[in-house]
Amino acid sequence: MAPIRTAIIGLSGNAITSWASNAHLPYLLSERGRSQYQIVALLNSTVESAKNSIKLFSLPPETKAYGNPDDLAQDPDVDLVVCATRVDVHYKSTLPSVRAGKRAFIEWPLAQDAKHAQELADAAASHNTHTLVGHQGRFAPVMVKLKEVLESGRIGKVLSSDARAFGGTNSRESIGAGLGYFVDRTVGGNVFTIGFGHFFDGLQYTLGDLQDATAHFQLQRPDVKLVDSTGKVVDTITSTVPDLIIVNGTLNGAESIKQGATVSLRFRRGEPFKGEPGFVWSINGEKGEIRLTAVNGPTFHAFADNDTVAIEVHDFETDQVEKIDWDWSEWERELPVVARSIGKLYDKYASGQNDAADGVPSFHTALHRHQQLEELLSQWKQ
Repeated sequence: MAPIRTAIIGLSGNAITSWASNAHLPYLLSERGRSQYQIVALLNSTVESAKNSIKLFSLPPETKAYGNPDDLAQDPDVDLVVCATRVDVHYKSTLPSVRAGKRAFIEWPLAQDAKHAQELADAAASHNTHTLVGHQGRFAPVMVKLKEVLESGRIGKVLSSDARAFGGTNSRESIGAGLGYFVDRTVGGNVFTIGFGHFFDGLQYTLGDLQDATAHFQLQRPDVKLVDSTGKVVDTITSTVPDLIIVNGTLNGAESIKQGATVSLRFRRGEPFKGEPGFVWSINGEKGEIRLTAVNGPTFHAFADNDTVAIEVHDFETDQVEKIDWDWSEWERELPVVARSIGKLYDKYASGQNDAADGVPSFHTALHRHQQLEELLSQWKQ
């Protein structure tokens, strides 16, 4: 099969977060990636910027440079567009291509809100377009292993689950000077939608959707310091994003889940208590309990490795605790850690796997998560 001809939106040497270059490009330029994808175009804010990126990242000189989403949409030589820009640019950068019938891979969040996510999902559905969204944490091997343990029946039916997480930003009080938009709720990319949102998807992919979910939010530290690369405070801005998120709900019964099992989630922006892990997730069953511990928080979609993320099972009958081994595959270990789960998504997509049969995240599943998150946020009493 010929490689999927791919255009990347947002691959720039001047990008603040460099997610496209750090997380997407390593797989696409790997031997495995090249056998399934071919980068044929870039879309940046200007044609000149795109041309500079082609040189900077040593892409073939024949790679096309675009500065207008409508022009990219009309290119017949592009099969797939990949968008890894700031969240509030996703919609306007990709909608023309989706409306033109192209396939699309958009990072999570799909758009700045559920309304714009709905438009993208509807446009893709009108062409029966195969889409992909960056909820790659579903397929991080530690999450795959956790799901295997649950489905094996080792702990019996799940009776309850609770998770306590910290992160979203490296500091509880400050943020990088170029990331001020992260505390502006209207932009759509923030600690709730991204930091909490990635794990929110992974938990529900593992246990099933929350039912009768209720939420409590608090903005504990509204004044956020902006710091430059030297750590100097250059400004202070007011946040509109909750930095403490508490969600409770129940689960529908299933082969491995007790009807009405209780789920409790707690997420706080910034660091945990000094020396404590940034994430502890417990799943209590009839015959045992699983505990997943991650030093750096619930970042399975980007930073999970064997040294910092562990799964343990407490067998109630023997009263023994066993550490469960998990690992990356050989080809995944050839990539930087941050690119491995993204690479897994690309691999599944190229093989034709989809959301209905295989759980591969799509515009459809992303829209559902957007709607869930907005429903929870509507309960915030400010």
